[in-house]
Amino acid sequence: MNKILYVQSSGLDTPERLYAPFMLATAAAAMNIDAAIYFLIKGVTVVKKGEAEKIKIGDFPNLKEVMEQATSAGVKLYVCEQTTQLLGISRGDFIPEAKIVGAATLNDLALDAGAVLNF
Repeated sequence: MNKILYVQSSGLDTPERLYAPFMLATAAAAMNIDAAIYFLIKGVTVVKKGEAEKIKIGDFPNLKEVMEQATSAGVKLYVCEQTTQLLGISRGDFIPEAKIVGAATLNDLALDAGAVLNF
């Protein structure tokens, strides 16, 4: 199976950059492509409990709905553990669909993917 990795480093302060990884990953999953999103730096704030519901741009649904579509389609969500430590965010602060992983996981995912896109 083909694989694609989306890296989300933009956070809640740039809402216009938050929808694309989820929409593209959902489309990839529909195309039978194994899609994953890795969150690091400010990007980890996107998958904190209660945050995605606050993001809504134009006529699009709020970001939480778009995230739920992605995870329902099989998109995997990974959060950089080192970033959570750097920002002082505890494991329990994240949505249950987001898996906390080490930095080496990003390298493994990138090496295994046929394409890597950054947001």
